[in-house]
Amino acid sequence: MAAWKVETVRPLPGYRLEVTFADGLRGIVDLSDVPHVGVFASWDDPAYFELVSVNPETKTACWPNGEDVAPDAMYDEVKQRQASAA
Repeated sequence: MAAWKVETVRPLPGYRLEVTFADGLRGIVDLSDVPHVGVFASWDDPAYFELVSVNPETKTACWPNGEDVAPDAMYDEVKQRQASAA
């Protein structure tokens, strides 16, 4: 299984997600800079953003209308944050 597959996801204030990946890597992904247009227009409602879950088939963070975020990009962000903090 690819290391970047999402195992758990939890919404946090400020359009952030706490994510755990298949290899055990865990961290915060900041999505506050993603424009709330197009497929992400529903994110204008913070309550909708909080409906994030893990798609059991694709192992991505997804929302009820089908939006998802590239798990490999989220994985890279968490790895970079941890490397910067070290």
